[in-house]
Amino acid sequence: MKMRNFLFAIAFSAAVAAENPTSKSAPSAHALNEALVAVAGRVTRAVATITTEGYQQVAYSPPGVTSFGLRRAGGSGVIVSADGYIVTNAHVVAGATRMHVQLPSDRASAGRSIVRPPGRVVPARLVGLDAEADLALLKVDAEGLPFLELADSDIVRQGQLVVAVGSPSGLESSMSMGVISGVARQLQPDGRVVYFQTDAPINPGNSGGALVDIEGRLVGINTMNLTQSGGSEGLGFAVPSNIVRFVIDQLRRSGFVHRGEIGVEAQTLTLGLAEALSLARDKGVILADVLPGGPADAAGLKIGDIVLSLNGKPMENARQFHVNLYQQRVSSIATMQIQRGADTLEKKIIVSARSNDLERFASEVNEREHLVPRLSILALPIDASIAELLPGLPRRSYGVLVARLAMTTSGPMGNLLPGDVIYEVNRETVSTLPELRAAIERRKEGEPLVVQVERAGKLRYVEID
Repeated sequence: MKMRNFLFAIAFSAAVAAENPTSKSAPSAHALNEALVAVAGRVTRAVATITTEGYQQVAYSPPGVTSFGLRRAGGSGVIVSADGYIVTNAHVVAGATRMHVQLPSDRASAGRSIVRPPGRVVPARLVGLDAEADLALLKVDAEGLPFLELADSDIVRQGQLVVAVGSPSGLESSMSMGVISGVARQLQPDGRVVYFQTDAPINPGNSGGALVDIEGRLVGINTMNLTQSGGSEGLGFAVPSNIVRFVIDQLRRSGFVHRGEIGVEAQTLTLGLAEALSLARDKGVILADVLPGGPADAAGLKIGDIVLSLNGKPMENARQFHVNLYQQRVSSIATMQIQRGADTLEKKIIVSARSNDLERFASEVNEREHLVPRLSILALPIDASIAELLPGLPRRSYGVLVARLAMTTSGPMGNLLPGDVIYEVNRETVSTLPELRAAIERRKEGEPLVVQVERAGKLRYVEID
């Protein structure tokens, strides 16, 4: 509603200016119009349409029969390099066995016609996927592509004009305008990923498309909207470009994302906390906990320390602190300036791998050696080196670790997860990859298959379709 009022005000100003040649509103409206046209010319050349194919279980099958059908879906993607790297949402490509990208058409070949020829369609491969941030990186074999550079999303402000570009319902390079409604929305109270909220219309098919500022700089990847009607209701969300940069840099380098932690719990300072704890400051971030033996503890941080800055950036609240720490790479150095009593200290903390990181085993596997096709997993036998990576000692001295879900599927029907330790298949003990594969292969199609796993220290049975 605010955006419609804003556009109405521009149109009204332009109409008044037409009757009053001395008005200064007409040049402003014209300038905005020309800026939007320029944004369309730059951005639509770098936003592609993605189509996927994959198999999913058919909901309505005869009793006792599990049927699968081919499912086609689509979304949008943003070209982020001239040599064919494209970022999109993880949910756009999850479960896909084949992916194709329709590149934007070449405007130069379109002549003067307003009807542009369709862009060429090329196959794409999945470089990596990060479910936590809902981002994926694709690669196509192409050179010299127009692309968008990622802006610094930390300087994006509430109320700022933005433009969303994507392919809603397959309508290539559709563009809509709005404002940044909020700059740090969390969809879950303890979530580390924050989103830009925008009232720029985002509809099905826009997922993975570009959210750009009025200069055409990429500030976010459109991800979802909240709706009761199924259409756009002005509650769209985009992953900020700084998180996008952090994720795709790691996906491009290794195919997965490792996230770190320093072993602290931070809280936003309040007047009540400051008064009760006799603190010199009543705004900022206080360390409510420093985990014994963690990186922060080793660096000399203490409970009650007030965080003044992280890597040179002033810290105003706990959300800001956690979001900035979220983008810190494993084994990098986090520099914190803290206040302890009357003293101001600088501490350097080595970021360690998150203990519950589902991708912590990913670097140990490859598709050729470790694939278990019928479970759609990459698995490892548990030896001494693998046991050291586990958050706790396994309950048994044997077993096979689920290191990663196979990239070409959405995961097995029985919901195995990275970190699960498989001990049995239909009561048959397995301790090596060949034993696991053989136990699976002996089961005929349609025969019940149940694996016993240890997950987070507890044993459970997982049924596999």
